[in-house]
Amino acid sequence: MKLPRSAAGWTIAVFGVLALLMGAVGLIWPEALLRMLGFEVPASRAPGDHTGTFLTASSMASFNMGVYYLLATATEWRAFYRFTVWFRLVTFAVFSIAVLADVAPGRFFGVAAWEGLGALATAAGLWWDARRGAAASTLATATTPAGQAAPPSAADAVH
Repeated sequence: MKLPRSAAGWTIAVFGVLALLMGAVGLIWPEALLRMLGFEVPASRAPGDHTGTFLTASSMASFNMGVYYLLATATEWRAFYRFTVWFRLVTFAVFSIAVLADVAPGRFFGVAAWEGLGALATAAGLWWDARRGAAASTLATATTPAGQAAPPSAADAVH
């Protein structure tokens, strides 16, 4: 796999790797994932308790999401990066409300914070990349003799 080519790409790659790994942990060792998230792990489950089913589905979704994020990084899919910023902020809000409403344990706020900080990091990376691309474009225009087209920059290839 190729390394990310932008600051925003690195934020997406880090999230992708962690989502993939956490999904794998949930599929292989669900009790460990529940403990990491602050949930109790009882010795036995009551009939009709579908925690395992839900955890399997959530872990598989996390694993798949990790793959999607890594694919977006490999292709430098900038529209996806922008999309994730907004939906990770929504996720931050929903998870925070779940903790505040006592639907989830307090430690689950760590997941909300991870989503919110990840969204802000990707937004900052997108801003930084755009700024760097504009600077590279300005520099190329300034150093090109009059009447000649500037050679394409790396930033042009991304957009």
